[in-house]
Amino acid sequence: MIHVCPLSRLEETVTRTGAEHVLSVINIATPVTLPPTVLRENHLFVGFNDILAPQDGLVHPSIEHVEAILGFARRWPRRAPLVVHCYLGVSRSTASAYIAACALEPERDEAEIAQALRAASPIATPNALLVSIADTALGRQGRMSAAIAAIGRGREAMENEPFEIRLG
Repeated sequence: MIHVCPLSRLEETVTRTGAEHVLSVINIATPVTLPPTVLRENHLFVGFNDILAPQDGLVHPSIEHVEAILGFARRWPRRAPLVVHCYLGVSRSTASAYIAACALEPERDEAEIAQALRAASPIATPNALLVSIADTALGRQGRMSAAIAAIGRGREAMENEPFEIRLG
């Protein structure tokens, strides 16, 4: 089970779910305080801005970020849930959770995962650049990007509500 939440709900989500692993995908300078139940070795901080193309002074999603996310997801032992968060729980974290689900279930249809994501969160708007890079890295031949484009932009909100993506 992968749980997604905004930074403001991180401790609550970890406590509620019993998660032991946390993936933080957030701006480099944003401080993240881990709940005391999460060991440092079970946390990955991946720092980049929530942008869809390179911009001066900002860090855009890159293959290095995707490789870090994929490596962490594949090392996650799955005995307890994984929590993925960004600042608002809308774009970077939803993209990262989608990427993790596609990587961990390579036989599962990309569109089905994207539809499950939309059903779980009407607000989710996965970062399209991050998904596109992962699509190439996972050899999904554009299907991940097409599936995310098909679910469209999520409903506008100040912050997302925590939600979960079930794995088989």
